[in-house]
Amino acid sequence: MSNSAFFRLQQLISPSLPIGAFTYSQGMEWAVECGWIKDADDVYVWLDGLLESSVGALELPVLARLYHASQQQDVEAFSHWADTLLAWRETRELRAEECQRGQALTMVLDKLPDAAGWPELQETQWRDALAQTQLAGFALACARWHVDLEQALNGYLWSWLENMVIVAVKLIPLGQSDGQRVLYRFSDQLAAITKQAMTLADDDIGSSSPAMAIASSLHETQYCRLFRS
Repeated sequence: MSNSAFFRLQQLISPSLPIGAFTYSQGMEWAVECGWIKDADDVYVWLDGLLESSVGALELPVLARLYHASQQQDVEAFSHWADTLLAWRETRELRAEECQRGQALTMVLDKLPDAAGWPELQETQWRDALAQTQLAGFALACARWHVDLEQALNGYLWSWLENMVIVAVKLIPLGQSDGQRVLYRFSDQLAAITKQAMTLADDDIGSSSPAMAIASSLHETQYCRLFRS
């Protein structure tokens, strides 16, 4: 992977990317409110479960397929996998987040000098898929910038995990050092999650995260909240 591809990947996974990722807790705010998550160990258990049941089993393999569809200029496959990802989102809140982040990333790409001329950003069917999920724009950008697929998946995985730990630091509240220790506990297993996700067959892709779904649905009407519903 070239130096420019490496640094563009860093831009895509940066917390400063203006897609609003920092405004969502994906149900964690309610889980903290009701006492499911109280400390750093609880955060680790919560995120470990989501890595196994959702991120590694759904998001990463779908991202890989969106990447390949982008490379092959296969808009039908690209649309199919964007629709599939959105269909697996279990609550109105999670679906709204997916679409809002997808639209925001598309707007970012629209304004980048080299991306503005991509035909995918001009064609309706491509743009409809891009508006469904952040993963679509992420995959398209990585394919266009020749970011290595495995590194793209690793980058997305780290970005998701870091964002969720930041949420926990704000909510519990958790000290920043404790947040870093949670991240460190995951560092040895993340590469294996990516490799496993790359081997999943189409029929094995899916998500089952009932605790997150319950927390997210209840967060939609939580009386007092910091994060977007």
